[in-house]
Amino acid sequence: MNKDILIILGSKSDLPIIEDAITFMDIKSIPYQMEIASAHRTPNKLEKIILDAKRDKIKVIIAVAGFAAHLPGVIASKTLIPVIGVPVASSPLGGIDALFSIVQMPPGIPVAAMGVGKSGAKNAVLYSLQIMSLNNKDYKSILDEYRKSFGDID
Repeated sequence: MNKDILIILGSKSDLPIIEDAITFMDIKSIPYQMEIASAHRTPNKLEKIILDAKRDKIKVIIAVAGFAAHLPGVIASKTLIPVIGVPVASSPLGGIDALFSIVQMPPGIPVAAMGVGKSGAKNAVLYSLQIMSLNNKDYKSILDEYRKSFGDID
């Protein structure tokens, strides 16, 4: 089965941030793959992952990173696949540095930015589904069902 979402963690220590979102994808049978690659420490590995994502027709990339959080921007600079950045509160600045790094991309290299931490990771998955639901009624159904679970949407 083709994977639609690629999750790239900047570090293995970022795994707890994405675990609830992964559980959601597993329960909903949303095909994804996950890799660990740093924009700074393993740039060649990251480059290969991005090339593979293009070849494999990945539809959305979620990049989870802390500190300077260059990962989402570096990925976005190398592909037209939509990139969603999730900042991690791993530095003494509590994630605000990561958030600013993801939000403040130069013109021409957009990255969607979610909130810091686990809720941001879950929103990144939901936003991925919103993007993909434009051409996939199964993802739209998952979103409709999720929203209806709030009890205030018909």
